[in-house]
Amino acid sequence: MAPRLSGRTAVAACALALALTGGAVAIGGGGDGHRPTVAAEPPPQQLGTGGLDRSVQTLQTHLRSQPQDFGAWATLGTAYVEQARTLGDPSRYPQAQRALSRSLKLRPDGNDAALAGRAALAAARHDFRGALRDARRALAVNPYSERALSTRIDALVELGRYGEAGRAASEADARRPGIPVFTRFSYVRELRGDVTGARRVLRQALASASSPADEAYVATALGQLAWRQGDFGESLRDCGRALRADASYVPALECRGRARAGRGDTAAAVADLRDVVARYPLPGPLVELGELYEKQGKLSAARAQYGLVSAWIALARANGVDVDLDTALAAAEHGDRKAALRAARAEWARRHTVHTADALGWALHVNGHDSEALRYARFATHTGYRDATFFRHRGIVARGAERKEWLNKARTLT
Repeated sequence: MAPRLSGRTAVAACALALALTGGAVAIGGGGDGHRPTVAAEPPPQQLGTGGLDRSVQTLQTHLRSQPQDFGAWATLGTAYVEQARTLGDPSRYPQAQRALSRSLKLRPDGNDAALAGRAALAAARHDFRGALRDARRALAVNPYSERALSTRIDALVELGRYGEAGRAASEADARRPGIPVFTRFSYVRELRGDVTGARRVLRQALASASSPADEAYVATALGQLAWRQGDFGESLRDCGRALRADASYVPALECRGRARAGRGDTAAAVADLRDVVARYPLPGPLVELGELYEKQGKLSAARAQYGLVSAWIALARANGVDVDLDTALAAAEHGDRKAALRAARAEWARRHTVHTADALGWALHVNGHDSEALRYARFATHTGYRDATFFRHRGIVARGAERKEWLNKARTLT
């Protein structure tokens, strides 16, 4: 459940909604929506090289004169998913759903492009079971669909089925080797604790990058990998390379900002993250920026960022999005702690991943339940996944559990 909105936050929600939907283009009007996260993602190759917005406009124009073109509807639906991700805009998802449904209505059988697009849409909305189902349906039609192969890996990862995800990554690598598959293959290795192998795969992918977009994408993935290990110097080098390839690539900018924050360069980190949230106002960077403002003593500016987190969550939830993990992560530190725990328990009931385990463990901790939290903090690191934040949480929770055990023994003795 999202933190309850104050009057000020409700106003922020309206402003955020206007900012996100003001530039939306649709065929047929209104809708619902969802959420992505700031993560390195490759550009959709089938949408052309003239820019995503221009590709969408071209497709819309084409479909006004050729409304029976099921392939164009499938491509448009997938483009809307990409727009939503790149803009952090929940309003694009219902547009994507309508376009993909139109494609499947026109061609219900053998339409792997629409099925793969629908799988990507479900994953973006955090319906990972639906994403896996549609990815498999697409692959039954076209076993070499790069988007379906990639989404199948993503869905298995997000469902915590890491062994199956590894096998799916190997199969995808055999069928459609390329940067989208390489980066997912690397992440599966990282989740299993093979950081060296994950880095080697990404270095190989970077060496094969043939465009600035690909170079920025892979270099950012390397920077994110280093950042999760707490190696901020290497992260800065990799994200710097990504920004040299594409100065406008927002995930690289966020990566650099987080690495700068890790090294204690708060002013530079604030500058980066302010640029990020201006273009991509999602919970992760908003919370990070708010915490940096707190370090600078700018408490009103920090509260404004946390208010926008609540606004984004309310907007996404109103559009039918599963935002429990976002709520748990944000509210545990900067909102209603009980709401954080309810949201974390709800997300854990749906999927057992290292990320949901960490969120639940931390929500239990901030609510004073360290003994119970320790089970989840341990689960978050049991695969060998080495995220510095997870280990910090586990250490704090373990100390709290030990202290509680000592106090209980002391009470028994007295």
